[in-house]
Amino acid sequence: MAQASQPVLLASGGTGGHLFPALALASALGKRGHDVHLATDNRVRQFEGGIKDGNVHHVASDTVRSKSPIRLLKTGMTLMRGFISAWSLIGKIKPGIVVGFGGYPTLPTIWAAHMRGVPICLHEQNGVLGRANKALAKYAKALALSLPEVKFVDAEMLAKATLTGNPVRPPVVAARDIPYQTPLVGAPFKLLIFGGSQGARFFSDMVPAGIARLSPEERGSLEIVQQCRIEDCVRVEDTYRELGVKAEVAAFFNDLPKRIAQAHLIISRSGASTAAELAVIGRPALMVPLPHAIDNDQLANANALVAAGAGWLLPQSEIDPTRLALEISTCMKNPVALSEAAANARSVGRPDAAENLADLVETLLGKSGKN
Repeated sequence: MAQASQPVLLASGGTGGHLFPALALASALGKRGHDVHLATDNRVRQFEGGIKDGNVHHVASDTVRSKSPIRLLKTGMTLMRGFISAWSLIGKIKPGIVVGFGGYPTLPTIWAAHMRGVPICLHEQNGVLGRANKALAKYAKALALSLPEVKFVDAEMLAKATLTGNPVRPPVVAARDIPYQTPLVGAPFKLLIFGGSQGARFFSDMVPAGIARLSPEERGSLEIVQQCRIEDCVRVEDTYRELGVKAEVAAFFNDLPKRIAQAHLIISRSGASTAAELAVIGRPALMVPLPHAIDNDQLANANALVAAGAGWLLPQSEIDPTRLALEISTCMKNPVALSEAAANARSVGRPDAAENLADLVETLLGKSGKN
């Protein structure tokens, strides 16, 4: 093991898909005695768990969203400010390694680490190599992958790639111990709907309309938990009440891993963290990939689970209330298929991903000669 005094700097964007695996790695490394720091953007304030007070550092960053010369100039200036800040931060804490989790907010920190000669490890959560990681891969000593097959990983990258899985939070690993309960005829059918850390407007519109098209008997057996955007919660809750459906609706659930474990069926997006959590806990899902995701990374994540027999793909463009009602009804009438999908999901889950990535980080620390 590397010496406990050797700091590790993680670089992550502030969205859950990048941040959750970073926090999971931070937890694993912290238990091994490492001093872990996190460089991220200002969005991370709501997720600052898992890192010691004073070890979260906000680095200015921006995402390339437009080809407008003025917008590109502003983005470039922000990234330069972030680079200067990251350069100073690395000089101050002197990390033995920097681990990047993708997204444009990692660019300043990874560039600064490269310029200072600090070893770099990149982690890719999705089935498609992200644009930031693709641009930075040539600077990395190692590339950690969540899935066996990742689009845009070329031969040179593959030579330094390790399959670690996508680190998930400790509550997710704990929820794996809850066995799947096959739904019984006449008993409540537990349906969980969520669309990522901030919910999904599409589900707020589509799912209640689909539920309305189920038979009265099917609606009567449902127990729904649905995450919505805060502005949608009241109308979604009112719709379920009018339909006579037992439902709990909220903008955020602190115990989402436990609720995933308690569900018979999930309807969700297929972001990297969602896909990893479904697999680790082992639950069947109707997956609706975000249609406008860059490089269709959510589609790649969903396809990996579908190929394993762990769930079903529902392209958003093909869904209307009648189709959704049919899919839900079919699942409700086939408890054996649900149980098999749950087992298949669990079989491809990687609950040890955080430990695998921590092992890789420590190996790189040892090779760096900075112990």
